[in-house]
Amino acid sequence: MGKIKITQIKSKIGSNARQKRTLEALGIRKMHQTVEHEDTPQVMGMINKVRHLVKSEKI
Repeated sequence: MGKIKITQIKSKIGSNARQKRTLEALGIRKMHQTVEHEDTPQVMGMINKVRHLVKSEKI
């Protein structure tokens, strides 16, 4: 499995609580913060739920 880099590009203000919790579960707390995770189906599902708030790229 590869790695994936996730960066928050849009504010979570106005998002519902589930999307806010998904960002926190990914480890993203602030705007423009970048985190790295393994490229697993679980992480990809979480990214898919907040894809309008984040930018992801494979490493």
